Amino acid sequence: MVEPKSKVESIREWVVDHKLRTVGCLWLSGIAGSIAYNWSQPGMKTSVKIIHARLHAQALTLAALAGAAAVEYYDHRNATKPDPYAKFLPVDGYSRKE
Repeated sequence: MVEPKSKVESIREWVVDHKLRTVGCLWLSGIAGSIAYNWSQPGMKTSVKIIHARLHAQALTLAALAGAAAVEYYDHRNATKPDPYAKFLPVDGYSRKE
């Protein structure tokens, strides 16, 4: 009998299947949080606050992309899933001519 997946395993599987959506949501939440934080800091011009928010979100996005690359590498190395592109590439379709 198959055990039901834990909540953490279910979230991990969703993140693996939707890497770009996860990175985009992380960027959006990063820029929103950074803008909220910078708006609470008095004595800075609005343009500086926006630039700081963009820089913070960009750093967070780079970290998320590095994490997504690490997850992709781990999945390919451990071969937890079959190749997702195998159904699009025919095995005998490209014969070599000698």
